[in-house]
Amino acid sequence: MKLFAIAASVAALSGAALAAGMQTQTTSTASQTAMPASDMTVISGSSAVKWGPGSPAFPAGMKMAVMTGDPTGTGFISIRAKVPAGYKVPPHFHPTDEHVTVLSGTMAFGMGDMVDPKTEKTAGPGGYFVAQSQMHHYAVAKTASTIQIDLNGPFGINYVNAADDPRNKKAEK
Repeated sequence: MKLFAIAASVAALSGAALAAGMQTQTTSTASQTAMPASDMTVISGSSAVKWGPGSPAFPAGMKMAVMTGDPTGTGFISIRAKVPAGYKVPPHFHPTDEHVTVLSGTMAFGMGDMVDPKTEKTAGPGGYFVAQSQMHHYAVAKTASTIQIDLNGPFGINYVNAADDPRNKKAEK
């Protein structure tokens, strides 16, 4: 969710920033003819996922993996994020709908312009959250967690409060 949390800039996330340090795990696309099985990409389990550093658009501490798609382009994108317990993505919104699945751990998701633990909803493994386009929301990892975010690109994140945007903090230094 940071994914809801993404679970939180001032402008849409540049594709170069999201892709920096991450390897895309491509999936072959179908054509008019059947493709040989040798052309099919299969990730056999969580240990086979190629993790890289999180995008500079998110608070430090996240690891990310682009499972398929190009976060800077149009079309289907699937991203995984791994975060430590206590990780927070401040209130934010996206230009497209995001579908978040909790793969492991426990995540809390909330709506609005401020973090409000009284109104958060908690999701564990198998939990699912939809952040509709422009919906203000945030995410908090209650335990170390891994989530998958599926969307139609390009990916973008805008923080409700510009001071929460990690990209602005780097520019201030």
